Amino acid sequence: MLLTSRAVAGPPYTTDDPETVDYRHWEVYLASQSFHDRDGWTGTAPHVEVNYGVVPNVQLHVIAPLAYSVPSTGRSAYGYGDTELGIKFRFVQEHSWIPMIGTFPLLEVPTGARSVGLGNGSAQLFVPMWLQKSFGPWQTYGGTGVWLDLGDRDRHWWYFGWQVQRTIVKRLSVGAEVFHQTPMGAGGFPDSRFNLGMVFDLTEVHHLLVSAGRGFEGSNLFQGYAAYQVTFGPKD
Repeated sequence: MLLTSRAVAGPPYTTDDPETVDYRHWEVYLASQSFHDRDGWTGTAPHVEVNYGVVPNVQLHVIAPLAYSVPSTGRSAYGYGDTELGIKFRFVQEHSWIPMIGTFPLLEVPTGARSVGLGNGSAQLFVPMWLQKSFGPWQTYGGTGVWLDLGDRDRHWWYFGWQVQRTIVKRLSVGAEVFHQTPMGAGGFPDSRFNLGMVFDLTEVHHLLVSAGRGFEGSNLFQGYAAYQVTFGPKD
C-alpha cells in the first residue's frame, strides 16, 4: 500500500489543490516521505517530482521514486517504486465569492516490485475534484476523489481531505489538514489522519517544505515529508 498512501500530494500536504503551475514554469522537488504502522516502515528516499505548466491552466506531473520497505518482520527492500503520472486542469478561476475549481487525475504505474513492498502490483487511477479559496493571509483547499484499481474492477475507494494554512510572515506559511480514506476493498478498514506542515520560501526560486502527522483511525502511527523545491520559468 506504499504509494496509495503517498499519492494525492499537494506538497507538503496529502490533500491537493486546483492551482496549476504558471504557463511555461517548472516546479522540481527533491523529497522524501516516511510512513510507520504496526507492520513497519515504508517510504521514499528520495523521490523526484516535476510539474510543468504546459499551457495556461494545465499542468503536467511526474514522480519518480526510490522506495524502501522495512517490515517489522521479514526482509527489508530498497529500489525503484511505482511511477506517478498526472495532469491537472483548472477550469474555474477564483473570484471574490467563487472558489478556484479543478481536477488532477493521477495514474500510478506499477513499476515497483510488490513482492518486496515497493509497489502496488497493478495500475491505479485517482480522479478527484479540488476547490480553493483565499481570505487575506488565509488559504483553504480540499475536495474528494475516487481511487480505481485497474487490475481489479471490484476494488475502489474514496478519498476526502481538507487543508487550512496561514501566511505568518512574508516567506513563511503554516497549515494543517485532515483526510479520510474509505476501506480499500472487502475486508479493509477506513483510514483517517492529520498533518501539520510548513512552507519556507528561502528566495523566489528556492523553498523548503516539511510536514508530519499520524492517524487517529486506522493503523498509521506516523507520517512525515521533507522536500527542497526549485521553481523557475520566464519572467514575462
